[in-house]
Formats: sequence, structure tokens, C-alpha cells
Amino acid sequence: MPRSSPFVSSTPQVGFGAWQIGGSWGDVPADTALGTLRAAVAAGTTFIDTADVYGDGRSERLVGELLAETDGLTVATKMGRRVEQTPGAYTLDNFRAWNDRSRANLGVDTVDLVQLHCPPTPVYATDAVFDALDTLVDEERLAAYGVSVETCAEALTAIARPNVASVQIILNAFRHKPLEEVLPAAREAGVAVIARVPLASGLLSGKLTAATDFAADDHRNFNRHGAAFDVGETFSGVDYATGLTAVERIRELLPEGMTMARFALRWILDQPGVSVVIPGARNPEQATANAAAATDAPLSEETHEAVRAIYDELIRPQVHHRW
Repeated sequence: MPRSSPFVSSTPQVGFGAWQIGGSWGDVPADTALGTLRAAVAAGTTFIDTADVYGDGRSERLVGELLAETDGLTVATKMGRRVEQTPGAYTLDNFRAWNDRSRANLGVDTVDLVQLHCPPTPVYATDAVFDALDTLVDEERLAAYGVSVETCAEALTAIARPNVASVQIILNAFRHKPLEEVLPAAREAGVAVIARVPLASGLLSGKLTAATDFAADDHRNFNRHGAAFDVGETFSGVDYATGLTAVERIRELLPEGMTMARFALRWILDQPGVSVVIPGARNPEQATANAAAATDAPLSEETHEAVRAIYDELIRPQVHHRW
């Protein structure tokens, strides 16, 4: 029987991904970051995703400031990346310690949703890990738990767990494999799908060029080859030059008056089984524009077929077999 995840939505929404206001995207001043969060809420955003490692807690603390002044928000955070990535680190004692820190940063007693933050693959198949997460729910430290994954295989293992409420996975016009495997399984199980990296680290915003210069502390500079974390988190694992070529092909498909970023978000919102997509933003204007994608009309079937053809020709050979 499908579970009743509180995060499953028949009408997918545009949330807010708070990695950019935390770190690894170049400097975003605190007042700008908080203004960006406020702009997202003003534009109708009610779901915010953060993590304890974004800016070493900076992102959570900024979201906590927003929570102190705003009602009706759902906040998801993530845990697990503060230690060496070995399965043995995923223990109840560590979970409690990480959760204590997140609750303090956010200023809440109970976190709406806590997700394992792309842990080592064996963690998804470890009974004791999910028993520990159930204990945190029983202790009212968190209302529900989910997982953030790198691969479709990890997502499917997590979906088979009876109390997993959500799966967060990279899904965008450069990552189609979840459409074939993860979304159908999640729909059948009643698990919410949170689509992350929706703009492929900015490639699908249509604003990047071969001459774009990224700051030294921007992961689009230092993680292009996976030096710091999974390379799939940067440009969705696509070679930068190939990504730019694909973007120009996609640009030809834009309905009149639609920006590339809104097109990319609308493409995700059109996929059956997606509950929320979480684009990031570095300023209020970006946050407002992202939220507006929820009001755009669905793309035509012909447009979706054309995006698939571009993916099959240019992107599939680089990413489909890896994640």
C-alpha cells in the first residue's frame, strides 16, 4: 500500500534551494541572502531546502531568521556530510548531534523534514540507519525523513524503505534517467520527489558562456572534475562545452516570452511524480523569476520530444550510465 508522505503533491511547486546563500557559489552577503529568501516567500514559495554543511550552518541560520518572521513554511534540511564519508559514521548518536545543531541553527524544536545528505551507497541498505531515523521521529526531533541521492539505484533502494517520505535527486533537461526509473517507483510507493540542481548549476539558465569566469570558491570552478564532491553535482556531470552547445539547441524551443530558466523549471514541473523543484537564487530577482515558472503553461508534447532528442544526442552518452 502506498504510504501517505505529507510532501507528495499532485500540483508540483517551485521551492527554494538554499545552497547558494550558504556557500560554494561565491560570496552572497547576508542581507542579500535574507532578502532573496523573503522575495521567494513573497512570490509564493513555501518549501525551503537547506543543509547543515551549506556555509557550515550559515544557510540554516539564515533560514532560521526567515522562520522567526514567517508562518506557513516547510523547511527541509540535510545531514551527514560533516564527517568523513564512511558508513560507520551514520549512527544514532551522530544523528542526534547533527540534528541538535540543525535545530539550533533553524530555531525549531522539530524539523519538518531531515534528509540523509548523499551518504555512502551502503548506508541506503543498512537497517540500523533507518531504525535510528525512526527513533528521531519518535523523539519528535523531526517530523519526517528522506534521502538525497546521487544515483537512481540509491533512490530505488531508499524508496523500498517503508518510512522514507521523500527522495531528492538531480533531475533536469540534462538528467533524464530518473524519469525512467525513479519517478514511476516513487509514484507507486507514495514517496515525494524533490528535484534538485534543476538549472544544471546555471547552465540551463542560458546566461553562461565560454567566457564566464567563476570565483575560486565557486564549485563550478573547483569541482568540475569532482575534486571536492560528486562531479554530478556540478553542471549535472556534463562537460561544460557540451552543455553550452545543448543550451543553444534548447533555446530554439522556447515559447515566446519565456526565459531559459523558466523553461527549464517548467520542463521539470511537467514530469509526473515531481512534488517540488528547488532552484537556488543569489538575489531577489532570481528568486521571484524562478517562482513564476509555476504559473507558466505546461510545455507541448512536441517540445518535450525535442528536448529528449537533444538529450539523446548530446547528453546521454556522458551521464545516463553514471547516475
